[in-house]
Amino acid sequence: MGLQYYRVKRDVLRARRLVVRATAAAGSGHPGGSFSMAEIVGCLFASHLRFDPGNPDDPGRDRLVLSKGHAAPGLYSGMAVAGYIGEEELGTLRQLGGRLQGHPDLKCPGVEFCGGSLGTGLSFSIGLALAARLDGRDSRTYVIMGDGESDEGQVWEAAMSAAKFKLGSITVFLDRNRIQQDSRTEEVMPLGDVAAKWRAFGWNVIEIDGHRIEQVDAAASASRSSGMPTVVVSRTVKGRSVEHMEDNPAWHGKAPDPAMVPVIQAELGMQFMVAPSIIAGDMSDLAGEVRRCEEAGADLVHLDVMDGTFVPERTFGHDKIAELRPLTRIPFDAHLMIDGPARRVQDYVDAGCDIITVHAEAVDGAGFGEILDRLRGAGVGAGLAVNPGTELPGWSHEFLPSVDQLIVMSVEPGRSGQKFLPGTIGKMARLREALDRHGFAGYVEADGGINCGNAASSFGAGARVFVGGGSMSGQQDIAGAVRAFREAVLDERRRLLMREAAGLGLEERWVDLHEGAKRDRLRRLAGGGA
Repeated sequence: MGLQYYRVKRDVLRARRLVVRATAAAGSGHPGGSFSMAEIVGCLFASHLRFDPGNPDDPGRDRLVLSKGHAAPGLYSGMAVAGYIGEEELGTLRQLGGRLQGHPDLKCPGVEFCGGSLGTGLSFSIGLALAARLDGRDSRTYVIMGDGESDEGQVWEAAMSAAKFKLGSITVFLDRNRIQQDSRTEEVMPLGDVAAKWRAFGWNVIEIDGHRIEQVDAAASASRSSGMPTVVVSRTVKGRSVEHMEDNPAWHGKAPDPAMVPVIQAELGMQFMVAPSIIAGDMSDLAGEVRRCEEAGADLVHLDVMDGTFVPERTFGHDKIAELRPLTRIPFDAHLMIDGPARRVQDYVDAGCDIITVHAEAVDGAGFGEILDRLRGAGVGAGLAVNPGTELPGWSHEFLPSVDQLIVMSVEPGRSGQKFLPGTIGKMARLREALDRHGFAGYVEADGGINCGNAASSFGAGARVFVGGGSMSGQQDIAGAVRAFREAVLDERRRLLMREAAGLGLEERWVDLHEGAKRDRLRRLAGGGA
């Protein structure tokens, strides 16, 4: 089964939106810590937990224990996406008599642990794991802990016990966002090299970026093969995805102002990704190009597959992708510029592609339906691409609700060295309206001649994934190029959000929610500065 990258991305976005809605309605709650663990919760529910929302007490189920119980909105939102509760119930957060209390309560189906006093979740989980062992069940227990609660001595007593009993069925995700209730963790009680501490207590330790879906997925998978308990030290950002909340201790336990909710929701919908195209680098060393993308912090690696028939040039095929796959966990975004993709798509699934896009000009409705079914069954994202002179075909409309990605080509495919076609911006905006009408919930990807100069206008027209050839992989300093690209898109996002806030009469209040350099940047942009 594939990574299900886009499915998890959508689930995480949906969950974050629910957290905002719930905490704003309640007037209290903890959005910061809910956001920092969102990818962890989303990955576990999508791919790793064995559960049945219709039978929440199934004795053979896996358990998810939220030890950092104050992040209950993040747990409830993940449970709603997974089908345990209706999304509308998130509006009852913290209401007297309701099932969704400020800390998890067993009256809510799917909740495994009444989290309140910090530091106790791991001890409870050891009991679950030992009980499963005695009962002869192969169920697993996943625990999400905060770094602030790691100040509790009980955590380390439990850590010793789990190692003593060799509880390989326990996986702890440590949400290492470095902020706790009063301040930053290293100011309150320094944890230092917390991974080394867990190793000293006899645990298998994996260190990841806790916001990268592919790393969370890989860590959860790897933990199942360890004969010892595993802790996944997950580097995260408190308040992730909302700029004024990110890495800000003030948002540990503060609800958003209901008046600001539309702007925050707009910001959540404006997350974006960058995907360097490796054929713009050194084609004689594609392995090196993949490593450069990883080191640069790219979200995806874009793989332009050209067959010399559908397009004039030839690049590489599924065999080369299979060679590259073991080098990195970064999602592979394969753009198939080939004839007869329905006959050949399985080769690219088997090669390890996470997203596969075929051209509307190369398939008909029946062929695309076959491709979509095959990719869905394999857990691979499905995309459709259109050339500059092509509109969305009528047959595509029925498939759009299930399509993960639409590539809008801004150059003619298969011909290198072309410049961005300015008419693409209007086309992209027009397509965006059509996509909304037909239930498309995926991402629009801009591909062809994309650079810092046209990225902002592409973003404004609806693009949320940006393929960079010469502007990224073609640069000696690819990391610097990726940073510059992100900043150009971020500035356009900031302008759009200020416009959104201004429409509600809230522009000054929106700017003032940000602190330090972030607020200064917004004020310069508001004044027309660069």
